[in-house]
Amino acid sequence: MLSRTAENIFWMARYIERAESTARLIQMGQRMTILPGPIHREEWRSVLQVSGSDGLVEVGRVVDEEDIVRLLVLDEANPSSIRSCLGRARANGRAVRTALTQDMWEALNDDWRRLEAYDLSRARRDLPELLDWVKTRASTFRGTVETGQLRNDGHDFLRIGGAIERAEMTLRLLDVKYYVLLPETAVVGGGRDHYQWTSVLHALTAARAYHHVYGGAGYTPWQIADLLILNPQFPRSVAFCFGQISWHLDRLAQAHDRRGAAHETAAAMLAELRGRERGEIFEEGLHEFVAHALIVTNRLSREIAQAYHFA
Repeated sequence: MLSRTAENIFWMARYIERAESTARLIQMGQRMTILPGPIHREEWRSVLQVSGSDGLVEVGRVVDEEDIVRLLVLDEANPSSIRSCLGRARANGRAVRTALTQDMWEALNDDWRRLEAYDLSRARRDLPELLDWVKTRASTFRGTVETGQLRNDGHDFLRIGGAIERAEMTLRLLDVKYYVLLPETAVVGGGRDHYQWTSVLHALTAARAYHHVYGGAGYTPWQIADLLILNPQFPRSVAFCFGQISWHLDRLAQAHDRRGAAHETAAAMLAELRGRERGEIFEEGLHEFVAHALIVTNRLSREIAQAYHFA
């Protein structure tokens, strides 16, 4: 496969996953803002921080829902906004149109201009419906991949790109919950803390999985962290994502008879995750682990680009 084609497929998958993750992030912010607490809270600014968009609003100004819709839903200039991500995913898909099935292209292309019909006031009014639509578009695309795409190099690059983006968003959601959103230790373990942790589960569609794994004993922060980082069966956990990344990188290595730094980085991170004991990450420091894992994830993306000669 040509490196340009591989790069377009890799980034197409990342942008689709990022659009869905941004929608989930906004939904989590909505849940957190309705919880009781201080009048001046930073839930919405923390949402911007997770998305990497904090610099778009001046320091010291209170961020509200209008800012979020403007910057993370509609702003074409912001690479983390839903509009920008869907547009870039389509542009990447169009560049490799012959590498996609008809169903994949239709899922990517269908109704892609829908956001152009929204101004700020309408987007705010229809926000729940709009966010559900974004999640549905991403799920539809993944369904067409699962049922129609050849399991060739293109499929490997698509799965790797999506898994890297998903792992990064899971890590960022955990970090904003524990480090950015709640710097005051007095609330940790309290009622608001409990509902904020469950909001993280809902953002990642993990509430049912949590109950299957831990039963009806109630929510605890360390178990939530373990599920979202270490559980190899939950598809949005960091361990599951790195398992997918490592597996598809191994397929590429076998096909091209070449391994590199990316393969070693992915394998080492997967081994580290598998070697962790339950509760260990939370006990040693969740933020410290997340910061480390984000560094590894970003380095891995660069190493893949270098190994397969992305532009």
